[in-house]
Amino acid sequence: MSDKFLIVGLGNPGREYRLNRHNLGFMILDRLVEHHKLLPFTKRQGKALITTGLIAGVSVFLAKPQTYMNLSGEAVGSLMRFYEIPARQLLVCCDDLDLPVGTLRLRPRGTAGGQKGLKSIVQNLGTDLFPRLRIGIGRPPGQHTTTGHVLQDFTEDELELINLAVDRAVPAIETFLKDGVVLAMSRFNGPATREDAPKSQPPTSESEE
Repeated sequence: MSDKFLIVGLGNPGREYRLNRHNLGFMILDRLVEHHKLLPFTKRQGKALITTGLIAGVSVFLAKPQTYMNLSGEAVGSLMRFYEIPARQLLVCCDDLDLPVGTLRLRPRGTAGGQKGLKSIVQNLGTDLFPRLRIGIGRPPGQHTTTGHVLQDFTEDELELINLAVDRAVPAIETFLKDGVVLAMSRFNGPATREDAPKSQPPTSESEE
């Protein structure tokens, strides 16, 4: 059994999706890599781009599936089996339609809800007993479809909240790795505030084509 953790950010590959609401998982991993000065996502393994390093003194693999959202489980399952990582040492970062914009929620397990990337991972692994960190993107207004909503870029007003939430995700992940999911939940679940982010620039994602 591996003593490493796998942290996965969900999104769609390609620069045209870079600031889509559905690419929050990629944005979180890019901020984590930037904060800890890890190598960029240039190595491809199986169906994912990966990088490795130490975060909070813990060895981690960071992965961005390149399968597109609905098939994320193919990349995640392959990595977990190759590195023999148990489900409790997997953390999936993604967007959530049912949370208000910028709200962070960490959980030790749970159903996929409407998140198709999570659904694919649950199906591939055969379990939902893995931690996940979700950031809210809110439901679309009026008669707008959810598909159109998640594949649109964040608005300027949303980006401020999202940027704060992505910054908040960094210490949340550090606490999860060092002290466990329960303490991380108690400290970081909830809406992001300006105290969470020393930076003001919007999040970026350098997903490969």
